Amino acid sequence: DAPPGNTMTSRPVFFLSDRTGITAETLGNGLLTQFEGVDFTKATLPFINTPDKARSTVDYVNHVGQRAGSRPLVFSTTVSDEIRDILRGVDGFFLDLFDAFVPGLEGELGVASTHAAGRAHGVDPLRYSSRIEAINYALETDDGVSMKKLDQADVILLGPSRVGKTPTSLYLALQHGIYAMNYPLTEEELEPVKLPDKLRAHGAKLFGLTADPDRLAQIRNERRAGSSYASMNQCSYEVRAAEQLYRKYKVPFVNSSNMSVEEIATVAMQEKDLRRHTF
Repeated sequence: DAPPGNTMTSRPVFFLSDRTGITAETLGNGLLTQFEGVDFTKATLPFINTPDKARSTVDYVNHVGQRAGSRPLVFSTTVSDEIRDILRGVDGFFLDLFDAFVPGLEGELGVASTHAAGRAHGVDPLRYSSRIEAINYALETDDGVSMKKLDQADVILLGPSRVGKTPTSLYLALQHGIYAMNYPLTEEELEPVKLPDKLRAHGAKLFGLTADPDRLAQIRNERRAGSSYASMNQCSYEVRAAEQLYRKYKVPFVNSSNMSVEEIATVAMQEKDLRRHTF
């Protein structure tokens, strides 16, 4: 039998934090992906950093739960004991993600935690600057617009149009400060299955993206419905030719159809042995 409260109806989900809520979202969403068949209605409530805000949050969460007719799931990463005690008063399933791990770490390390808010997302000026520079680089070199700074690239993403090159390069820049250039494989490269000479000199940096032809056609039709660009024949041809090119030049590649940007970026970093920066 299913555990109590595990119904197939919609369940309100709240991510509570005294800062941005990113940590609560990341950890909470990671746990929720393990449960299929439940319709989660999610909301993030950041900057709950005073007792008054905490009490207002409890009232709001309880109101939403009553209106939905089901107990909310509440993921919290607030560090103030006073605020956490207030938030525990919600009429729902309350999971304090710091409580789950901090006491054990304190015991293992023999050191008390600081209980300081915002440590996970503090700003280091040098790292922040490098991240902004990496984002600017990704934008300047998007779709191979500029090849002048090719030597600066940490990784060069290849692929037909609409396989996820741009969002992946921006994610690598934003999250890890990685200089990611992306280059579109057009008819000029795909017809003779030939890698441009400029890219061939940087073969160690190349990483390819491909996709299922039907998925690619669906995405392209959202942009140019009914065009030859979005036809199944064209998409099938480009995918087939791109994969042939990857194999010819020994370029590692992934099918992005069922992968998130985070997953694509992680595989690319592993393949190219790129160091993961934390901000």
